[in-house]
Amino acid sequence: MIAPKNILTTWKKFDDFPMETLTKAWFHTKSKNKKQRDVSLMREHREQFGITGNCFDLAIWLLDEFQKDGITAYPIGHHLNTSRAHVAVIALDEAGNRFLCDLGDQWLTPILIDEDNEDFTEKRLSGFFPGAQVHVKSLKKSLEVFYHRPNSKQSKQIYDTQPIEIGDFFKAAEYSQNVIKPKPLLECRIPYKSEIAHWEFYGWESFFSTSEGLFREHKLNSIDDWAYRINEKTGYDMQFLIEALELYKGKDLEVLG
Repeated sequence: MIAPKNILTTWKKFDDFPMETLTKAWFHTKSKNKKQRDVSLMREHREQFGITGNCFDLAIWLLDEFQKDGITAYPIGHHLNTSRAHVAVIALDEAGNRFLCDLGDQWLTPILIDEDNEDFTEKRLSGFFPGAQVHVKSLKKSLEVFYHRPNSKQSKQIYDTQPIEIGDFFKAAEYSQNVIKPKPLLECRIPYKSEIAHWEFYGWESFFSTSEGLFREHKLNSIDDWAYRINEKTGYDMQFLIEALELYKGKDLEVLG
């Protein structure tokens, strides 16, 4: 179920890339044309502030790296051009086997999705998603992923595995960059004991998910304190964090909307 070395080499370039909506709120106030950032600008922002972006940003960047590394890949997604949109990437190995690559949901590593491959299994697997075992069920044009967390908690996600035409993909990306939800979100992968956990900041609360369960952190009262906590987890520039968080805490979101 594990991807071959060449796909993993590209994927691992993004091991420390969070997924977040802070950047798009911040960039929305900085940009005049409200366009989707291209990869060169994303790299520039990464170098300046340590920031990444939302699932569209990460998919676009990952696709660009796959192309540079000679790996065939294409975008997939669902609910495009709505506030519920989510996108990921399918990468192909030399034999044409498909691997789901989802930086937006902060997967630890790509996973094989072709049920006719002899290595494919629907058994529960560890090491693919932080804080949970997963098993996948591949259908003709979709993929079901089941997440098994501690205390018998389960959830499911369905991926449409049909390729998105690149023009439609960038149109949906631009739409997403102009949809600013009222609650800030950031997810990242962090070391925890002998595993990689999933840390999340959402709506002025933070918590992390591990194989031992979910742990909530104490709430903070100030922008500076939240900026410091997020900086500890991500290395994001402090001034950027303060500016972005102030957009969500104040009334500026009314202008963004």
